Amino acid sequence: MKLTTLGCHSASPREKARTTAQLLEMRGHLFLIDCGEGTQMALRQSSTKFARIKHIFISHLHGDHFYGLAGLISTFQLQGREAELHIHAPKGAKEAMLLLLKVSGAHMVFPLHFHELESQESEVIFEDDKLSVTTIPLDHRIYANGFFFKEKNKERKLNVDAVQTLGIDVCYYQNIKNGKDVILDSGERIPNEMLSFPPAPPKSYAFCSDTLYHPEIVPIIKGVQVLYHESTFLEDNRALAERTKHSTALQAAQIAKAAEAQTLILGHYSSRYKDKRVFQDEAKTLFTNTLLSEDGKEFNFE
Repeated sequence: MKLTTLGCHSASPREKARTTAQLLEMRGHLFLIDCGEGTQMALRQSSTKFARIKHIFISHLHGDHFYGLAGLISTFQLQGREAELHIHAPKGAKEAMLLLLKVSGAHMVFPLHFHELESQESEVIFEDDKLSVTTIPLDHRIYANGFFFKEKNKERKLNVDAVQTLGIDVCYYQNIKNGKDVILDSGERIPNEMLSFPPAPPKSYAFCSDTLYHPEIVPIIKGVQVLYHESTFLEDNRALAERTKHSTALQAAQIAKAAEAQTLILGHYSSRYKDKRVFQDEAKTLFTNTLLSEDGKEFNFE
């Protein structure tokens, strides 16, 4: 699982402070999460192949998470894209994008599918045989969701030495990987645990965008491997965080601890803080394994 931070700052984009956008590479998928202004420039700098992006997830329709989408769609069109594109975003995104494309005279040459979100409850919005994506309802000034990406259980690993020693025919190998026992010609049942090894635990990633401290999300993301949680402010501006419906670094750590996350990544920093390390310092008082997102930074998780 690879996470690339394309932008991690709040409000308006600046020369060295891009607004929110992330790339998540997971089980063969390349997902784009949020699309603030300048996202396509950040994608170019990361040497991303645009055609690999088939699904875009937009948390909410504030400009620093959404305004780069029209430009990116336009670039896809100019490149002669043929692959379909799915956009999962709050209701209103389709109307806004289609209007912009219409007034600019754009002629779409690839299938563009909008999946508009409006439920206040957590729901599965994408699923295949490898993973699922579930919404995380947030508490912000407008309708907003985070997204929980979770692998499905993988096959068990074949114990080659064991199956060869017992002379088990290759036709049984897939059943063994699926967790089934094997019955020999003699009638003896060989437990699956003797013939295979457990698969690696499924990877998971939770993206929690702009939100007031909202412990109601904890049951949805319980046991998550990696949690990204906004930390616009520090505790010295907790009142401002509450007024604007954002979170502090310490509150992000509280969510990570309650959810029993393995790793916490902070982001969406206010420009009032000149040194981002203060966010990490505050969160680490409660949750030790805290990392900082940086524009262009890559994280690899085994």
